[in-house]
Amino acid sequence: MLTSADGPAGPAIPAGSAELAGSAIPAGSAEPAGSAEPAGSAEPAGSRARGTAGQLILLVTSPRVAPGLLTLSAWDTLRGAARVLSGSADHPQLPALADAGITIDILAVPVPAGPVPAGPVPAVSPSAGLAPVGPGPVSAARPERQLARLLAAAAAQANGPVVWLAGGPARPALGTGTGTADGTGALLSALSELEPPAPVVTVLVGAADLPGARLLDLVATMAILRAECPWDAKQTHESLAPHLLEEPYEALEALESGDQRALREELGDVLLQVVFHAQVASERDDGTGYTVDDIADGIVAKLVRRHPHVFADVAVSGADEVTQNWDAIKKAERAEKAAPGDAAASALDGVPFGQPALALAAQLQRRAARAAIPPELAQAGPDGGDPATELGDRLFGLVAAARAEGLDPETELRAAARSYTERVRAWEQAQTGGR
Repeated sequence: MLTSADGPAGPAIPAGSAELAGSAIPAGSAEPAGSAEPAGSAEPAGSRARGTAGQLILLVTSPRVAPGLLTLSAWDTLRGAARVLSGSADHPQLPALADAGITIDILAVPVPAGPVPAGPVPAVSPSAGLAPVGPGPVSAARPERQLARLLAAAAAQANGPVVWLAGGPARPALGTGTGTADGTGALLSALSELEPPAPVVTVLVGAADLPGARLLDLVATMAILRAECPWDAKQTHESLAPHLLEEPYEALEALESGDQRALREELGDVLLQVVFHAQVASERDDGTGYTVDDIADGIVAKLVRRHPHVFADVAVSGADEVTQNWDAIKKAERAEKAAPGDAAASALDGVPFGQPALALAAQLQRRAARAAIPPELAQAGPDGGDPATELGDRLFGLVAAARAEGLDPETELRAAARSYTERVRAWEQAQTGGR
């Protein structure tokens, strides 16, 4: 059904060229309601040329860009359109268009709720608001076909271009691939399937995402989950802590496997941990809260501060000098943060002792080497015959030997563990004859 609205929140009234309830053809046609003749099979009123019926422009905007921030071409198209149609009174662009004096008509095509049952889909009753169009029932799994025919009828009846505001509120939806309920691709496909005469269809990008814009979807999704999912709602920083270790290790495993698709997915899980913790923190009202924007602002400030050769007038000769400057800046930062009475700042301050032991030993030694600490300190002296201490000292020495050869001990031990796993599996297969 086509209805008109005075702005996004205005009262809905019957449109002058609305489709007849239950009819498969445009209003004003001599064909009786309920005819099996498909929409568009006869030359509709308002046809511009044989085989075409009007002009339809799909205006694609981004819900991640502030409403009204459209290209000049988009604004010119909107102002010159015979009609501007939207599928929802909640479309984010409607308030801006209404403020600009542009009238928006709401084209209501209800989308069936819930999963689509397998097998043939029964005809949708006109009383449900989605009338069958053309021969046979309208599939509830393809509501875009109904929408395509309604848009074609509107374009045929208009005395100029008809603009369809593609997309709508950016709420995540299942089965969309991109994570949001846009449906523009499916609509284009349905429009291409229309029998002539059909409208000339143009896609106009009025507002496109900047790099990183999809992060806004993740932030919005996390807020919805905290509000509506019982499991997500009860999580705390402490309950999420194990995932801060597990997810990076899964990403590392994907990296080592060479599977780039798996790595991409695991990096998403790592990113989720940051956004999840930020959402939890943003809900505190005791003065200790912060948001994901605070986190991003902090890391941007740190990167700018530690890259004066990029963001200031410091000149460097190469990567080694960048590292030296980085360490000097970090040392100054640690000294600035130190409270009165604290012990003197050390080159090893800030090395997290919660990481795996081999990685910890390697980071300590790397930090010490950059601070020109004598390398022989990595070799322990007499330990009094304690086997445990002696073993630890030998392992620490092996880390130093690995670094001297340009190797990362953690990576090499993981490779050895993977090789051992393969040997064990080969032996097991041999024992069972490959069964």
